[in-house]
Amino acid sequence: MQMEQKKVTVLGAGSWGTALALVLADNGHEVRLWSHSKEQAESINATKKNEKYLPEITLQDNLTAYSDLADSVRNITTIVVAVPTKAIREVLRKLVPCLYQPVTIVHVSKGIEPGTLKRISEMIEEEMPENVLEEVVVLSGPSHAEEVCLRHPTTVVVSSKNLEKAEEIQDLFMNQHFRVYTNPDVIGVEIGGALKNIIALAAGISDGLGYGDNVKAALITRGLAEIARLGTKLGANPLTFSGLTGIGDLIVTCTSVHSRNWRTGNMLGKGKKLNEILEEMGQAVEGVRTTEAAQQMATEYGVNMPITSSLYKVLFENVPPKYAVEKLMSRDKTHEMEDLVNILINE
Repeated sequence: MQMEQKKVTVLGAGSWGTALALVLADNGHEVRLWSHSKEQAESINATKKNEKYLPEITLQDNLTAYSDLADSVRNITTIVVAVPTKAIREVLRKLVPCLYQPVTIVHVSKGIEPGTLKRISEMIEEEMPENVLEEVVVLSGPSHAEEVCLRHPTTVVVSSKNLEKAEEIQDLFMNQHFRVYTNPDVIGVEIGGALKNIIALAAGISDGLGYGDNVKAALITRGLAEIARLGTKLGANPLTFSGLTGIGDLIVTCTSVHSRNWRTGNMLGKGKKLNEILEEMGQAVEGVRTTEAAQQMATEYGVNMPITSSLYKVLFENVPPKYAVEKLMSRDKTHEMEDLVNILINE
């Protein structure tokens, strides 16, 4: 069946925004990729390459870069927001005056806002008036931009309070390389996507310290327990964390050199300072801010999150990574199935 061609705007010309723009262009849609940098937009249009983030990838003719926000969303009804969590409110506040018709916002970032402890869909609903926000859809899952751009097989999940709208976005993105599932659990999808970055930082620290696979396997497994504890406390379906946006995203982010969070943790484990690493990275490392937010949530909701707490001390209280790991390993003994029992009881 011939796919209906649509006009779609992607806000954010980083690696992930560019990769998703490429998927949409592969599907025959007219894609507008907005960058806050005029120079970057002009370069993309002139060379058909995003030299800063994905220099080896050639972009399609039906993908055009914009630096003028109003022009990029003119006559558009579907907008993909692919900017870092810390920039979302600022971008949305600039976007709202440019809209003259209701739009569906598809957000693809993974984080929680420190202070407010809002998920990204909640931030979007706060910033956008009801008369211009038709629906919010979350797209998340185990996916590295570098592999998506090479058309390697990738599976992700879309989630929304409105199943029909989720299925519409599923159709928009899905092709032979990029498989999209739906899941109605917005809270679980967002929490899984955000908190896995915390565990990826911890896994990177472990690798940087040279501790090997045993510790990393434990961090991934016990990290999933922490994510599920907090997620179910917030109202998520526990089964979501056994899916693509839970264990799937956790595995890929904790084990891949493509992961900025893993690389940041790895350099921390090798003795580099956080501010130096973030400056060198040149892109958002969502796990740092999310660790701050998750630590606040653990305290506020009374949820036991020892990995998160240990990482928080490394990032924000200058505790040496090796000491934090040793303290984590010397905690009081407990039963492995205790978490599962508690989650089932809460259900």
